Amino acid sequence: MNIIKVKNYEEMSRMAAHILAAQVIGKPDSVLGLATGSTPIGIYDCLAEWCKNGEVDFSKAATVNLDEYRGLDHSNDQSYYYFMNKHLFSRINIDPSRTNVPDGTEPDPVKESKRYEALIKELGGIDIQLLGIGHDGHIGFNEPNSIFDKETHCVDLTEMTIEANKRFFESIDDVPRQAYTMGIGTIMSARKILMVVTGEDKADIVAKAFYGEVTPEVPASIIQFHPDVTVICDEAALSKCPR
Repeated sequence: MNIIKVKNYEEMSRMAAHILAAQVIGKPDSVLGLATGSTPIGIYDCLAEWCKNGEVDFSKAATVNLDEYRGLDHSNDQSYYYFMNKHLFSRINIDPSRTNVPDGTEPDPVKESKRYEALIKELGGIDIQLLGIGHDGHIGFNEPNSIFDKETHCVDLTEMTIEANKRFFESIDDVPRQAYTMGIGTIMSARKILMVVTGEDKADIVAKAFYGEVTPEVPASIIQFHPDVTVICDEAALSKCPR
C-alpha cells in the first residue's frame, strides 16, 4: 500500500485526477470504477477541465460505479446516476452508453446483482477503482459485517450511514434505507485501487483501516491485501496514524 500525504483537498484532488488521467492516456479503453460523494467532486472537476482542454480523451473509456440507492430512478437528483452525470459524464467526451451505474429501480435484488456482475465481467474487469471511506469504514455501501460480501448485492444501510447522508435530502425520512453496491470481492478484483480521504473526522477510521486488523467489521481494511493500492490523504486524515 502506497500512502501519499498531501496538504489539503485541492492537492489530493489534482493528484488523484492525474492518476486517473494517466490510466486513460496509457489505455484509452480503460474501465474506470468510480465513486460518488463530496470527496471526488474535486477530482471530477479536474478531469472535466483537462478533457475540455484536450489533455485527456475519454471517448473509448467505460465506467462502472460502485453503488446506487435502491428505489431512486435516474431523474431523481439524489440518485448516484444523476450525481455522476452532473459532475462528470455530461462534462467529458465519454459515450453515455459506456457509463454504468446499478439500476436502483430494479425491484429484484438478485436479478440486478447478477446483471451488474455480468456487466463488469463483459467489460473485461475494472482497471482502476476509485474509493472513499465512510466513518465506519465502509467502502461502496459495504457496511461493517461479520463477513466480507463478495459480489454485487443489496445492502441495508446502517444508521450511521443514513445519518451521514441525510444532509443531501430534505429530511432523514427521505434517505433510502437500502442500496445496490459492488461487493468486497468485486472491488478487490480491480487491477488497481485508488483511495482518497480528507478531514480530521476520518482520522480514527483511517488508522483502523490502514494500520489495524483486517476485519469485515472495518470493511476498508481489506485493501491492505490488494497488490496495487494508492491512498491519497491530507494531513488531517493521517493525524492519528502510527507513522
